Amino acid sequence: MTTPSLSRRDFLQLSAGSLGALGAASPEAAQPEEKSVAILLDPSFASSPPVSLAVQELGQALAGRGLALRQAHSIEGAAPFFIVAAGPNLPLAAAALRSAAVQLPARPESLALVTTELNGKPGVLATANDSRSLMYALRELADRVRHAPDPMQALQPLKPLVEEPFTEVRSVGRLFVSDVEDRPWFENRDFWPPYLSMLAAQRFNRLHLALGIGYDSLVGVTDSYLLFAYPFLLSTPGYAVRAVQLADDVRERNLELLQFISSQALAHGLDFQLGIWTHGYQWPDSPHATYTIEGLTPQNHAAYCRDSLAALLRACPAISGVTLRTHAESGVREGSYAFWKTVFEGAAQSGRKVELDLHTKGLDQTLIDSALATGLPVRLSPKYWAEHVGLPYQQAAIRELEMPREHAHPEGFSALSTGSRSFTRYGYADFLRDDRPYSILYRVWPGTHRLLLSGDPATTAAHAHAFRFCGGNGAELFEPLSFKGRRGSGIPGGRCGYADESLEPSQDWQKYEYTYRLWGRLLYNPQTEPDSWRRLLRSRFHTEAPFVEAALGNASRILPLVTTTHMPSAANDTYVPELYTNQPIADESAHHPYGDTPSPKVFANVSPLDPQLFSGCSTFVEEWTSQQRTGRYSPLEVAKWLDDLAAAALSHLALATRSDAEGSAELRRVAMDVQIQAGLGRFFAAKLRSGVLFAFHARSGSRVALEQALQEYRRARTLWAQVAHGPARVYVSDITIGPLPHQRGHWLDRLPAMDLDIEVMARQLAAAAPAVASEHSALPTLLAAHSRVMSGCRHVLPAHFIRGTPLDLSLSVPNALRLVAARLHYRHVDQAEDYQVVQLDPHAGEYRASIPGSYTASSYPLQYFFELQLLEHGAQLYPGFDSERTQQPYFVVTADRAT
Repeated sequence: MTTPSLSRRDFLQLSAGSLGALGAASPEAAQPEEKSVAILLDPSFASSPPVSLAVQELGQALAGRGLALRQAHSIEGAAPFFIVAAGPNLPLAAAALRSAAVQLPARPESLALVTTELNGKPGVLATANDSRSLMYALRELADRVRHAPDPMQALQPLKPLVEEPFTEVRSVGRLFVSDVEDRPWFENRDFWPPYLSMLAAQRFNRLHLALGIGYDSLVGVTDSYLLFAYPFLLSTPGYAVRAVQLADDVRERNLELLQFISSQALAHGLDFQLGIWTHGYQWPDSPHATYTIEGLTPQNHAAYCRDSLAALLRACPAISGVTLRTHAESGVREGSYAFWKTVFEGAAQSGRKVELDLHTKGLDQTLIDSALATGLPVRLSPKYWAEHVGLPYQQAAIRELEMPREHAHPEGFSALSTGSRSFTRYGYADFLRDDRPYSILYRVWPGTHRLLLSGDPATTAAHAHAFRFCGGNGAELFEPLSFKGRRGSGIPGGRCGYADESLEPSQDWQKYEYTYRLWGRLLYNPQTEPDSWRRLLRSRFHTEAPFVEAALGNASRILPLVTTTHMPSAANDTYVPELYTNQPIADESAHHPYGDTPSPKVFANVSPLDPQLFSGCSTFVEEWTSQQRTGRYSPLEVAKWLDDLAAAALSHLALATRSDAEGSAELRRVAMDVQIQAGLGRFFAAKLRSGVLFAFHARSGSRVALEQALQEYRRARTLWAQVAHGPARVYVSDITIGPLPHQRGHWLDRLPAMDLDIEVMARQLAAAAPAVASEHSALPTLLAAHSRVMSGCRHVLPAHFIRGTPLDLSLSVPNALRLVAARLHYRHVDQAEDYQVVQLDPHAGEYRASIPGSYTASSYPLQYFFELQLLEHGAQLYPGFDSERTQQPYFVVTADRAT
C-alpha cells in the first residue's frame, strides 16, 4: 500500500504548530535513525492536553523498549518508521484511509489505526475526529509497544483497527470514605497522573470522585472527614460555617487538591464528576465524631448548600457534573422538595453547563422535575443488581421485599424509599419510559467483587450490552476496594489487605489493572479483539497466560452467580459473599445481620435477587412437592453450575502454576484469589444443597433428607475451612469495610457460627423419627439435575409494537420436545409491576398469544418470555440461558416512535 508523496505544502499544513506539543518526543537529531520513531502531529490537535499526554505516554513506552520518539519536520529526514496522528480529512490521512478501504465512523470517540507507506518508509496512521479518541489511538499504540515482544511489529497492525464507542458513558467511581485509608491517596499528587493515565488508556471517559458516601446514617458517626463536604473545601462568603477542628490551611489545601485532581482528569481526557452524597450536617448520638459542623441552622441550610455548590463549581471549572443522593441517607428528610430545589439552583448559578446526576433511590417525579427546571442536563443513575454484581443482564424482576408499599412509614424520615418508592432502591424502577427527558447511567456497586481479583471477558462484554438496555447511556463501576475502611473502620497500611507485604502493589489500583482493562475496553467495544487484554497477560504470565485467563475467568463467574440466585441482603455492607457471614439453616433464633430477607430469616427462605427466573430453596421444594414446577432455575441447578465453575477454575490454575508454583507477585495474587473464589463456589454449592434438603425435611419430615442436609452442611464447613486455613491466610486478620462484626474480620472468624448451626441440625437429627422406606426413593428424584432442552424453539422478535394495538406473538416448538402447555409472561419495563400471564394457543403448527392493546397503550417498552411444560423434561423457560449464561434471558420490544 502506497500513499502519495507528502508535498511541502501538505507537510507544513500537517506539522505547523505541533512543535512543543509532543512532550516526550525527542528533537529530530537527538537519536540515531535506526533507534527512533518519527511522529507527525496534526496541528489542530497540538494544543490538546489529552493528546500531548498520550504522546508522552507513547514516548515513554518506546523509551522503555530502547527507542526514541522524534519530532519530524520532513519525511525525508524522518526516522525509518513514522507515526501520523491526524484528523481524517488531512490529505495524508484521507489517502491512507482510502487505500486501506477504511472509513472512520463519524461518532465521537471513534478511532482508526491503519498501516501506511510514505516515500518508501513504513508507518502507521492514528486518526480520529476529536482529541479524546486520538488520545485513545495513541495510547493504544503505547500499550502495544509496552506489551509486545517486538515493539516495531506492534506499531504495524496486520489489519486496520476501527472502533467506535458502544456505550456513551464509561465511568469509574473512586470513593473517599476513610480519613485513615483514603487521605493518603487523595492528598498524594504523585498518585493521580498514573492512575488517570491508566483509566484513559482503558477507554474510560469519566471519573466520579464520591465524597460523603462513608455513612448511610448520620447516627453514630466517628470519621466525618469530608462527610458534609462543603466546609472541608471552602469558606462560603456570607456564612460563618466551618468544620470544627479543621484548620483553614487544610481546607484551602483540600480545595487546591480538588482543583488539581479535576484538572488532571480533564487533561487526561476524562470528564470529572464530583459526588456530594451527604447534605446533612448534624451527627446525632455521635460523641466521638472527629469533626462537627457549626454555623448552620435549618433556616440557612439550603441557601448555604446552594451558594457553596455554586462557589465550588466556579472554583473548579474542570468539574463537569455533580452526583447527588436525595433520599434519607443524604441526611435530609425525604420529601424535602424545597431544599433540593434550592440545591439544584446552585448548579445552575455556577454560570456554566453542569450535569446533575441523581442517584435514584427514593427519587420521584417532583424531584426530577425540579432538576429539569434548572435547564441543566439531568442523568439518573439507578443501581445495577442492587448493591452487587449479578449475571450479565438486567434482572427480570426485583425481590418481593422491594415492591411498592404505599402505607409503610408515610411520615418517616425515609417515607419514599421505604414506602411508595421502595422499588427504586435496587434497580431501574420505573425510570425507563420511552419519553424520558433525562439519560440513564447504571451504577455498579461493590458488593460482589470488592477485595478479590476478578476478570472475565465474556461476562464483561455481556454486561456492556445490559447497560444499553432500553436506551441506557452507560455504566459507572464503583472500583475494587470501594467502602474499604468505611464508617470509621479504617486501618493504616496497604489497602489491599495483604498480610504478606510482598504481595502489596505500590498503588492499590495496580492489583486490579486487568479488571479495569476488561471493564473499560469492553464497555467501549464489546467486540474488541481479545489481544486487547491478552497482551497484558502475555507480558506478565508468558506461556501460562491462557491458563491464567481461563482460571480467573471461571472463578470470576462464581460470586455473581451466587448473588443473582441467593440474596440474603441487597445491601453491600450487610451481605459480603467474599467474606460471607453465615446465615443459619437450622437455628431460627441464631443471630445474623440479614434483616432484609423473608421470615423466618433462615437460609432456605432467602430470595434470589431475580425471583422471576430463579427459585430459592424453600420455594423450589414447595413447587416440587406440589408438582407445580414453574420452570425457574433451581438452587440445585445453581449448585451444579458453581461446582463446574470451581472445577474449571482450579484445573486451569493448576496449568498456570505447573512450572512455577510460587511465581511472581502477580501470579501469586491471581492464584490465591482464584483458589478462594473456587472454594467459595464449592461452599455455596454444598450449602445450597443442604438448604434444599433441610427445606424438604421441614416440609415432609424425611429423616433421610435431614441426614443428607447435615452431611452437605458439614461438607460446606470443611470447604470453607480449607479456604480460611489455606489461600485466605495471605490476607490480614481484620479486613474492614465497616465497624460491625459482619463488616470486618477474616474467613476464620466465620467458622464458629457454622459450627453452632451444624450442632443444632445434628441435635434435630438425633431427635428425628426413624426413616421409612419411601424416603429413600423420593430424594434421588428431588436431587436430580433439571434438564434444559430448549434447542429448536423459534420466536421472531417484533421490530416494534404500536401503542394501543394488540401485539401478536408466536412461538414454534419442535414436536420432539413434546409440548404439553405454554404460557406467555409479559410486563412493562417497570419494576414496580407484576408480570401478566396468558396461555398460548396452538395454531397452524405454532403457538400464539396476544398482549392486549389496553396494555400496549403505555410509555414503557415491553419485556416477555415463555414458560413451556414438556412431557418428559418438565417446565422450561424460553429464551432462558445458554450454557455460558451470558445472554439476555427474555425479549424486549419498544414502541414505534410514531405512536
